[in-house]
Amino acid sequence: MHTIDQRMLGVLIVLLLAVLVAVKRIATGSILEKPTGGLLLWLVNIFNLFFLLIANPLAAILLLAGRIEGVDPTSVEITSGWLLIVVEMGGLVIYLKGFLLMGWSLIALGRNYQLGGSDPRSGDTIVIRGPYAFIRHPMYTAALCIAFGLACLTQSLACLGAFAVYVVLILLLIPVEEESLLRAYGGQYAAYQKKSEKLIPFVF
Repeated sequence: MHTIDQRMLGVLIVLLLAVLVAVKRIATGSILEKPTGGLLLWLVNIFNLFFLLIANPLAAILLLAGRIEGVDPTSVEITSGWLLIVVEMGGLVIYLKGFLLMGWSLIALGRNYQLGGSDPRSGDTIVIRGPYAFIRHPMYTAALCIAFGLACLTQSLACLGAFAVYVVLILLLIPVEEESLLRAYGGQYAAYQKKSEKLIPFVF
């Protein structure tokens, strides 16, 4: 039982992914990059690519075919009507916000974009506009919103597990990334750290 039409949800996911790929290509000049650096950077970026470019499209295909419950053994059936509405509508809002934040972040970064954890290049500049005026890692926040939103929309424990893995990987990567940014931008980045949050505005 669902409150949101599953086929329409599948179409929406495909459209959101297509728009995000187009925005990334236009804003940053690239679509896919090869990770460089240590094991943690590889793990985060491979997991990110897997989730965005395989898990989300696969979920969309299964939703369009009306087969997601049959294929996903971790699917949970919510029998309470009001709880189902809260979970699905809340999940949809969070999912959409994740894509909007990801697109906004890519546009703000422009040609300064790099895979998470990469050392800044000589021609890069510190970006503190757009969502970066409020949080230092809005793309990670966006990825977490997308993962959690999809878990709510599909009521899948597997997707919820992917969200949990995302949280751990991102929290491990942020200190490494910020150390690299401090080396590159020094006091400018240190001052920026003091007036911005890591992941959630006004909270964390």
